Amino acid sequence: MFDLRSPKRLAIVAVATVVLLGAAVLLARWLRTLPEVQGFVETYPGHSALPDGTPIGIPAWLGWQHFFNAFFLVLLVRTGLIIRSKARPPAFWTRDNTRWPRTKGTPRRLGISVWLHLVVDALWVVNGLVYVVLLFATGQWLRIVPTSWSVVPNTISVVLQYLSLDWPVENSWVSYNDAQVLSYFAIVFVAAPLAVLTGLRLSPVWPMQGRLARVLPERLARALHFPVMLFFLLFTFVHVVLVLATGALRNLNHMYASRDAADWVGFAIFAVSVLALVGGWVLARPLLLAGVAGRFGQVRRMPPPPAAKPGPTRG
Repeated sequence: MFDLRSPKRLAIVAVATVVLLGAAVLLARWLRTLPEVQGFVETYPGHSALPDGTPIGIPAWLGWQHFFNAFFLVLLVRTGLIIRSKARPPAFWTRDNTRWPRTKGTPRRLGISVWLHLVVDALWVVNGLVYVVLLFATGQWLRIVPTSWSVVPNTISVVLQYLSLDWPVENSWVSYNDAQVLSYFAIVFVAAPLAVLTGLRLSPVWPMQGRLARVLPERLARALHFPVMLFFLLFTFVHVVLVLATGALRNLNHMYASRDAADWVGFAIFAVSVLALVGGWVLARPLLLAGVAGRFGQVRRMPPPPAAKPGPTRG
């Protein structure tokens, strides 16, 4: 397996990505000079017609949901990488079966890192459920669910315009372009449910034997769970780059202040949210949260590994 934890290999991936992106930009700019491609972009500028009744503007609850989703996603990535490193857990957590919810079976012992990952996952799922309920209750779903097949050629047109660095006109306060619509739909209705399903399969909640265990094998769930996280990271990177490159102040006001303006209010809220994300990353250490875990079960700290003995010196 190609281990990205190696600095040398990570540098190779970064260089290859830059080279491929540069080649894609040159190809897109050449394609934009062709009359057929110019006609295609003119026919499909990047926005499908919105259904009647689609709300205009971004409500305040959507901004708060956006922050909490990002915050929990950062913690999920942080704890997921700790688990994937396969380092020896500094402590183990066992649920207290004398308190609710009680189960017939013996509670399984979990590494403190796994416990933290599952707790954050539960919070992320609750936040997502609230988001989906509000999305349909307020009609905001019409902004991110494709309702016409024209979304496909319009998305191709938008990607081509982005790659050629001759970007489409943006007004996310009124509507998203079709590439955004498809990406948001994929994140909310495909990637997020897949992350939840595979995460449940790898958690102690899922039965280890029986029909459910055979329906979704653990090996398949493990093979899908990490790539889904990489998809979230890729989406987040592209999303942040485009937000900052296509009118940062106005976009940040839309996302964080629910205002269609180009002042610094949204940027200020965004800066505070970034500090919160950094703080969450730093504080998401299992031993720092062992006291919290102890309120819901028994925490057993493990002794530190013995220090390596120095080898014999050569005379």
